[in-house]
Amino acid sequence: MSNRKQPKVLLFDIGGVCVVSPFQAILEYEITHGIPPGWINYSISKSSPNGAWHQLERGELAMDAAYFAAFNHDLRDARVWKDFYAQFIKKQNPTVGAYTTPPVPDVDGEWLFFEMMRIARTPDPWMWPALQKLKASRRYLLAALSNTVIFPSDHPYSQFVEADVRNIFNVFVSSAHVGLRKPDPKIYDLALNELNAYAKEHADGWGRGLGWEEGIRPEDVVFLDDIGSNLKAASKAGFSTVKVFLGQAYDAVTELEKITGLKLAGDHPRISSAPKISKVKL
Repeated sequence: MSNRKQPKVLLFDIGGVCVVSPFQAILEYEITHGIPPGWINYSISKSSPNGAWHQLERGELAMDAAYFAAFNHDLRDARVWKDFYAQFIKKQNPTVGAYTTPPVPDVDGEWLFFEMMRIARTPDPWMWPALQKLKASRRYLLAALSNTVIFPSDHPYSQFVEADVRNIFNVFVSSAHVGLRKPDPKIYDLALNELNAYAKEHADGWGRGLGWEEGIRPEDVVFLDDIGSNLKAASKAGFSTVKVFLGQAYDAVTELEKITGLKLAGDHPRISSAPKISKVKL
């Protein structure tokens, strides 16, 4: 990455990159309730593309009682649980013989959902200073491409703190507002079109001298995300990518320093904030 030409665009996911990862809430919930780590993410992923979570992030469902009933249903799918547990137990003990699949964990989807949203309102302690310094440098078009949800207008989170993070960005593509979510290739095309339009509109203003008059091509974009499938889709779209690991955004900040040549790190200690997982006793 350090030998590549300077990008015109730094494109960020939000949750797990710019703000504390909601996956931390999931992992902490699993640890606290004795649920095999990875089950909740597995169950959500296996309900794709039309599970309740995915429809909410495309703006197809309202965040109401019907949504939470559907989300709970997805989290309690006995067939998916059986498949997950078979993989889990063999990973824990490759020589395991006969075993009994326990009941599907009784996950409180509504409580967990709002705990995830609560955690994701906190700016990441490593990435937040870097974003502020990148903004101050005025060398890059800063943009976000995020899978999002829309809160009811009377919910406190509709006025959420993340708005402070959003103010960093020149372009913000929100899945729930455009009807597409990562890793759908169409949302990367949409983001590129938005970036190109913004660059050309501002080429004679603060984009002067940054090559914006030529527009934005895929190779001009560096994309940061914490989910492998989203990064894989971005790579297929022609973007350069940086993986952000759970509780370790400081490594991504280091990579951004290599890319930009700027000093971006703040003073927060480089100690992972990811919850610790002990081997589950079977």
